[in-house]
Amino acid sequence: MTTPVQYFGKLLCLSLFVVPSPLVEAKKSNSLELLSFYSSYHADAAAGNKAAAANAAKAKAAATRFAAAQRASARKAELKLISMEANIMFEEMQLADSGLNEKVLEYALIGYHRLLKKHALHNSDILSICDFSQSSSLKRMYVIDMRTRKLLYRNYVAHGISSGEEFANSFSNAPESHKSSLGFYVTRSTYFGENGLSLRIDGMDRGFNSLASERNIVIHGAPYVSERILHKYGVMGTTFGCPAIPQELTDQLIPLLKDGSCFFIYYPSQNYLSHSSILNG
Repeated sequence: MTTPVQYFGKLLCLSLFVVPSPLVEAKKSNSLELLSFYSSYHADAAAGNKAAAANAAKAKAAATRFAAAQRASARKAELKLISMEANIMFEEMQLADSGLNEKVLEYALIGYHRLLKKHALHNSDILSICDFSQSSSLKRMYVIDMRTRKLLYRNYVAHGISSGEEFANSFSNAPESHKSSLGFYVTRSTYFGENGLSLRIDGMDRGFNSLASERNIVIHGAPYVSERILHKYGVMGTTFGCPAIPQELTDQLIPLLKDGSCFFIYYPSQNYLSHSSILNG
């Protein structure tokens, strides 16, 4: 039989489990508040990280646009200066009656200066231009001394047999095409081959003349590039793609052009002018 004291003790123990004490309630309240704080903190941190990432992306995009605008502005200023240089040279060198167009000279100067900035030219005194928009019956190769601003040579130059007869109008970078390749070259070393003294050249325009070495495209003299052939057949001789010069000029021209000078073959091809890695670099 349960005594009154034992019964009261059981009620007291039960009350401790059924009715929470103020201390327990306080701990529970503090835990809930802490949980709420941490949840809020992490939500704010996540939102802050997203905002920071968005701001960083905006800043990067703005910096990219600014850099592009700066490059475009610098390029525009550079082209304007080169255009002025071409105009001054054209007038000073009295090239109006030479057959060389001022715009062709301007294109040549753009490539010359771009290669110069890349430290690709070790013989920066010489700039050679072959204007293949002209008839092969004309002296369409121009050798310019950039230091003295003088036209040193104006002579005949042949184009590839598959590029055309009197006029070249088709060009290729492909091996065995027997066509001339447009663009900028840098001259290298000389050697003696089946055409006598010859000059190796490296094509610098990706996709247009970059296979010049593989195709064995070189500058060499040829007996079929002469006024005698022109008068006899009414048309200048052609090559397998090499820019051949009159045989009697090889001993003068090749030593002048060798070892890192700029050599430019031009034709008003919109594809070339729009996609040349040198002109549009």
